[in-house]
Amino acid sequence: MAVPMYEELLTKSGLSNDQAKIYETLLKGGVMPASKAALKAGLKRGLGYKVIEQLVSMGLVEKIDKKVALFAAAHPSKIKEILQRKTDDLKSIESTLSGALGPMVSDYNLTSGKPNVQFFEGEEGVRKVLEDSLYSKEIIRSYADIISINKYIPKINEWYVEQREKKGVSKKAILLDTPEARSILSSYHKTITDSKIIKLDTPPFQSIMQIYDGKISQISLSKDQMIGIIIEDQAGYEMHKALFDFIWSKAENI
Repeated sequence: MAVPMYEELLTKSGLSNDQAKIYETLLKGGVMPASKAALKAGLKRGLGYKVIEQLVSMGLVEKIDKKVALFAAAHPSKIKEILQRKTDDLKSIESTLSGALGPMVSDYNLTSGKPNVQFFEGEEGVRKVLEDSLYSKEIIRSYADIISINKYIPKINEWYVEQREKKGVSKKAILLDTPEARSILSSYHKTITDSKIIKLDTPPFQSIMQIYDGKISQISLSKDQMIGIIIEDQAGYEMHKALFDFIWSKAENI
């Protein structure tokens, strides 16, 4: 029966070609000195020593201290552990990239002069739209329907406020003047949110608009559908910012 070759599998698991050759040599040949392992693997002695030390640091090869140091392959289950660590690291990198992607896109759009529109759906989409503003370099200007927020995305909003507090991201918010809004705002995170109200005879907005860093984001909230949009456009941003500041100057403090 042919002896199975593991080199391809090992390289797909993240090992280099040389690391795979040495590990397979030790796995099949048992305990041996580094020079013999390098020779059997078809590597030069100096390179063989270097690769074995790499595998020792990875936990895939065990060093046996004798008069002449000997080396043995660790249990193959160690490979699965390494893969799991790589998976965890990738998830961490993905999470970090997700948070940094918004600012990166903004920098790209500013230098390229191209406006950008991103569209999101569902609760996870709402979270991503809000997450983008956590990297704002200025005070966020916001129109918000606090009642719809508390009704449809209370947990997401709790997470968002917690993150803003951690990062020190402040916000100015304008809301419709209702008894419910006054009640909620009486104890609403005043250290990072400065809120004002306006008297306007209109149905609830059922939405959130945020203005920050050359962007306008909007989230529509309802029982049937949640939609989020981020628009990166300097002209639109400047217009909405100016209009917000005018309304803010006329709005009533709580």
